[in-house]
Amino acid sequence: MKYIFLLFTTFLFAQQTKFVDFKSVNAQLTIDNAQKTIAGKVDYDFSVLQSVDTIKIDAKNMEFSNIQINGENAVFVNTGKELQIVSHFEKGNKKLTFNYTVKPKQALYFVEIENDDVQIWTQGQGRYTSNWFPSFDDVNEKLIFNLGITYNNQYQVISNGVLKEKISSGDLFHWQYAMEKPMSSYLLMLAIGKYDKTEMLSKSRIPLEYYLEPKDKKRFEPTYRYSKRIFDFLEKEIGVKYPWKIYRQIPVRDFLYAGMENTTSTLLATRYVVDSIGFEDRNYTNVDAHELAHHWFGDLITAESSKHHWLQEGFATYFAALAEREIYGDDFFYSKLYNTAQQIKFASRTDSIPVLNAKASSLTFYEKGAWALFVLHESIGEKAFKKAIKSYLKKFAYQTVTTQDFFDEIKKVSDFDLDKFQRTWLESTVFDTPTANVLLSKNKAIQTRLEIDKLKKTPFSEKEDFLRKTLESNVYESVKEAIVDQLENEKYEVKKTLLQTALKTNNTQVRQAVASSLAKIPEDFRVEYETLLDDKSYQTQEAALFYLWKNFPNHRQDYLNKSKNWIGFNDFNLRTLWLSLALSTPDYSTNSEELINELIAFSSTKYEAPTRQNALEKLIAFKIINDQVLTNLVNATTHHMWQFSKFGRDSIRILLKNSEMRASFNRILPNLNPDEQYQLNRLLKE
Repeated sequence: MKYIFLLFTTFLFAQQTKFVDFKSVNAQLTIDNAQKTIAGKVDYDFSVLQSVDTIKIDAKNMEFSNIQINGENAVFVNTGKELQIVSHFEKGNKKLTFNYTVKPKQALYFVEIENDDVQIWTQGQGRYTSNWFPSFDDVNEKLIFNLGITYNNQYQVISNGVLKEKISSGDLFHWQYAMEKPMSSYLLMLAIGKYDKTEMLSKSRIPLEYYLEPKDKKRFEPTYRYSKRIFDFLEKEIGVKYPWKIYRQIPVRDFLYAGMENTTSTLLATRYVVDSIGFEDRNYTNVDAHELAHHWFGDLITAESSKHHWLQEGFATYFAALAEREIYGDDFFYSKLYNTAQQIKFASRTDSIPVLNAKASSLTFYEKGAWALFVLHESIGEKAFKKAIKSYLKKFAYQTVTTQDFFDEIKKVSDFDLDKFQRTWLESTVFDTPTANVLLSKNKAIQTRLEIDKLKKTPFSEKEDFLRKTLESNVYESVKEAIVDQLENEKYEVKKTLLQTALKTNNTQVRQAVASSLAKIPEDFRVEYETLLDDKSYQTQEAALFYLWKNFPNHRQDYLNKSKNWIGFNDFNLRTLWLSLALSTPDYSTNSEELINELIAFSSTKYEAPTRQNALEKLIAFKIINDQVLTNLVNATTHHMWQFSKFGRDSIRILLKNSEMRASFNRILPNLNPDEQYQLNRLLKE
């Protein structure tokens, strides 16, 4: 009989939203940075819809105490993955209260930075919030979250919703946040750090808050250059008022992704914190628009399962593209669609998973999903498309949705053949190139781009005049970049004039294409190529400095002198390159020890993962390896960013092939912390 009971309750867990509806949660949290733990008192209000004997809350590796239902002690099971409350639950409203503690293995990260400061932030998308807060992995369980957080008064503490109060208590503050509408648990967030805040109001009077670390206050304008404009545009374009009471954007160090649309409070990677020069190569515009669009498509309405994930990512990608079109124009918009079409077509050669599949790739969910919406938008017309979007959002607000739900709203405004559309764009892995080219060809720049593509196999002498005239024209920059790319395999003697013409465009992106296209720079092109060092682009300067240094040994000191004060992006790309080149130039520096120490410092935990990896790559490549470098490399294997930890492991594996390096790793092993020792021991035993 007990086996039947277990099967029955397991079935109920999978279907819990049919039996139990969790309405809201109030939690008071305390975070211990030293122990990297979080503790809280949690109150859940819920309704039993049908009699049930067990309810569950997802909770990974947590400890619980004082578990009560309506003030009475409850029978419970802690499986290590779930908190299961066992009772005879009859229909009606209930209150569940408990205390919990946890040391999260993921989803809540403690990032140590300079001066013993810290940033603490969460990333819950997927099924991860239950690693730090007892909640619901099922996106269909939506509820109102209200979090209170107690932490050091030197820090800003941010969560979802409106800040209701901030109470001082000695060297602590208590921050109380409240939501008014329900959301899925994966959108719950915390961000704690030392920030300055800038406040604005949208046209619709929504408070907008933009955060930056104090050291970055001069970068506010380029970082958030179009943020308010994007907000106002998307409200108008979508046709439904922003569905929450406030909107914030907070950059956090070593973030796992470009950005995350936690309801009311988007987190973004610090790589998008830029100055006016960095803006030319790496700006926040697209990510900004994408994450904001998710506040409608994902936060307000949520795909009920991963099969329909395009309803979030495809929509956010498409509406971000529309926002960029508003800012940068039609040529930018169509060029981006053209580029993603090429990516999708190339991927479709091996990618056999379509949009309507839970296992689809990011490219498929995001870019092909956006392409599907573009085709639909163009096919049914502006008026019908906007009417359907507005109806779809209002009808399913604060609920979960399927593709059919969206299609039902399209059917109300158009007799467009949705069955064929679904087969072509959502169920097939083949990219409909003929349809795409017809739509793209509405743009004159793309017409020219398609002509250039047709010339790839044409002899240079037959296309030279057309390419030159195009470079000299006012056609959009991406077309000119395509010409430079097409020249890559041509002999220098025949393409020299066109490269000179490309440089004379004085367009940053076109000149950058030239900088990256010549690994070998002829002497008679040196002086013209050297002008790239003065471009207002950190990426262009990086490529130009490296290739000039490599090609012209007799001029290395001149190049190093010119670039000795360069810093670059906030990942110090130019400074770390300069250090490695200076150390590799004989007789350049009389204080090489100082330069070595500076480069090694960039590989330490004081800096973010991209800076550290960049420095470690250069230290290893130039064989500047001591115990500190090896220690920093081992530490990389413990990092929460998988790309960086993988780099650390792979690099150590290569170094261990050398017997002297193996001996060095064994020598530092006793001085490492337990996590580092564990990772290094694993690698030593392979």
